[in-house]
Amino acid sequence: MRLSRTRCLLTLLLLPLWEMGCSGLSFNSVPLPPVGTYQRSCEGGAHHRQRRSWVWNQFFVLEEYTGDEPLYVGKLHSDVDKGEGQVKYVLNGQGATSIFTIDENTGDIHATKRLDREEQAYYTLRAQARYRENNLPVEPESEFVIKVQDINDNEPKFLDGPYSARVPEMSPVGTSVVTVVATDADDPTYGNSARVIYSILEGQPYFSVEPKTGVVKTALPNMDREARDQYLLVIQAKDMVGQMGGLSGTTSVMVTLTDVNDNPPHFSRKSYQFSMSESLPVASVVAKIKTLDSDVGPNAEMEYRIVDGDGLGLFRITPDRDTQEGLVTLQKGLDFETKSSYTLRVEVSNRNIDLRFLSLGPFSDTATVRLIVENVDEPPVFSLPLSKMLISEAAKVGTTIGTVSAHDPDSTNSPIRYSIDRNTDLERFFNIDATTGVISTAKPLDREVNAIHNITIFAMESLDPLQVGKGIILITVTDINDNAPVFAIDYETYLCESARPGQVIETISAIDRDEPQSGHRFFFSLTAEAAGNLNFTLRDNKDNTASVLTMRGGFQRHDQTMYRLPVFIMDGGSPALSSTNTLSIRVCDCDPDGAPQSCGSEASMLSAGLSTGALIAILACILTLLVLVLLIVTMRRRKKEPLILDEERDVRENIVRYDDEGGGEEDTEAFDMVTLRNLKVVRESGGKTRRDVTPEVPTLFLSSRPPPDNGIFRDFIWDRLKETDVDPSAPPYDSLQTYAFEGSGSAAESLSSMDSLSTDSEQNYDYLSDWGPRFKKLADLYGHSGDGNLFAS
Repeated sequence: MRLSRTRCLLTLLLLPLWEMGCSGLSFNSVPLPPVGTYQRSCEGGAHHRQRRSWVWNQFFVLEEYTGDEPLYVGKLHSDVDKGEGQVKYVLNGQGATSIFTIDENTGDIHATKRLDREEQAYYTLRAQARYRENNLPVEPESEFVIKVQDINDNEPKFLDGPYSARVPEMSPVGTSVVTVVATDADDPTYGNSARVIYSILEGQPYFSVEPKTGVVKTALPNMDREARDQYLLVIQAKDMVGQMGGLSGTTSVMVTLTDVNDNPPHFSRKSYQFSMSESLPVASVVAKIKTLDSDVGPNAEMEYRIVDGDGLGLFRITPDRDTQEGLVTLQKGLDFETKSSYTLRVEVSNRNIDLRFLSLGPFSDTATVRLIVENVDEPPVFSLPLSKMLISEAAKVGTTIGTVSAHDPDSTNSPIRYSIDRNTDLERFFNIDATTGVISTAKPLDREVNAIHNITIFAMESLDPLQVGKGIILITVTDINDNAPVFAIDYETYLCESARPGQVIETISAIDRDEPQSGHRFFFSLTAEAAGNLNFTLRDNKDNTASVLTMRGGFQRHDQTMYRLPVFIMDGGSPALSSTNTLSIRVCDCDPDGAPQSCGSEASMLSAGLSTGALIAILACILTLLVLVLLIVTMRRRKKEPLILDEERDVRENIVRYDDEGGGEEDTEAFDMVTLRNLKVVRESGGKTRRDVTPEVPTLFLSSRPPPDNGIFRDFIWDRLKETDVDPSAPPYDSLQTYAFEGSGSAAESLSSMDSLSTDSEQNYDYLSDWGPRFKKLADLYGHSGDGNLFAS
């Protein structure tokens, strides 16, 4: 940084500035080794010269300072400052005013907080001297660094711990197990605070650790997993190269010894004895032999074999996949009466052998196994489990087919009785002698119905009926020539009217239900009656087929629509059998390709002159007549329905209902029609009439008063009757018409009961007071209280 002509560059010093004859800003701190370079130049006179020297541009401050006073860092000073108070010092940058403060008068820098190098190793700040009066800079800002000096305040840590490791048993000394790594947060470039040394605190004398690398190794030979399979180690890491006063950290290492095949297998005993039933099925396990091996996993897998004994082909030994036990299985059936015991010599060995440990001894062992057969009561056994017999279908009832034989395998040798399982012979074609086992026919046999009979025979011990053996007999029924040949299918033969003489119109074949060993051979011919006909002939093709040919032409449907040709068929059996089959031949009209178009009865109708169009027309006429008949029947049913509409179906809704309460106490004829007519009302209605289809007749009450003159009402009724007769909208049937006509000057006068008390009435209403409090008001109004009329003025 260049100043004015009389000033030089700023100088950063850790020691007091050397007097070099020029002015500038200096930094003083505690004596420490100089860091960095400084370049200084002065300008004076015409000749310029540059001088190179050290630059002290760093301050150092110790971390983790615990004093009560602020920690002194260094001092800023400008040679412009003459000590008169005209210059002040300003500090900016990282931590200025919050961590670091400066005395603006003296330039002393202090740290006000405790610093941690592991959090921040250095701080970059800017210093400047300014005039106090105008705050103008004395010179430009100068940047410097305050570096936090490390102390040993962090112990080594195992970031990946605790550890677990595996090493094979019997490993040699020095076999690497695992590498542990500890880290120290202190400054590795300053002092020995971060230089770590490893040592083992627990786990000796089995394991050791390299002091500088942290590699854990085996320290003893022949460590046996079967004796001890896990070891817990405690590893320490100490800084300051392990010297006194260093910090340390520890971690644990769990070392597991893995298995190797260093132990041979051996039987738990030298001899074994097992019992087994003679009725055990093949592949049954008859013995389980326990074998011991201290190893585990693949090193404990076994192999077994039978090396000697009298049951080499009868038994087999294999290892159990889960328990590695030796399983002795049965390969053939046992028979106590034949042999009651067996002795085997078996050997066991490891499947996976480690050649390094063969010197420890043979990895195999042998033992003797004795197997005792237990006797059981067995069912009878047939000499042949499956017997095959032949019988001709011509055999008579009672013919002997064959004999079955069974015996009791036990020493008791019980007599045997035989029977047939009727579920396999439902129709009872066969019988069996219960004592001798001779099978014979019980019914005639038919090979064409059932050619093979599968019969189950029971053999039962006479002394123990529960012991039953089963045998199978296949009886094959051999064939004889007992079925005549017939047509292979039902032929439908068509003959065209245009057929020529000698034309083949059909090729026929035959079938026979019999099955001769040399195959079928059929012979075809016409019967003697048909041999002389002039219409058709038959030609035997010598290949079990025959051809039907015409002998003439000119066949016409109107002459004959169908011909029947008897065909004689004979087989080649001994004796030969034959049958006569009739071939029906229909005469048809054919197209040019020979395909029939119309035959039989249809042709007859066509010959009568009725075409297809005529038939369709006849069917259409018949359908039309059926439709007309249905319409007539429907109309007649509708006319028979009654014309009087039901009361609930009248859509005009003209029914008039009256809901009158009746007259007063003297008006007992309230529903007399004479007293309800009002001629003025009817005349003012404009001549409109009322037509009620089904009027309701009100209940008439008897009256003691004589009826008035009805002449006016008769006139009213006649007038309405004439209007109805000439009214075109009136219903076309007799109906009852009701009219609400009261007339004028009705003798009934008012129907209200409010004026009843103003008339001379003999009615006594004293009984109302006996009806209770609900009728008290009426009793007060109508009762005789001696005050006379309550409404009198």
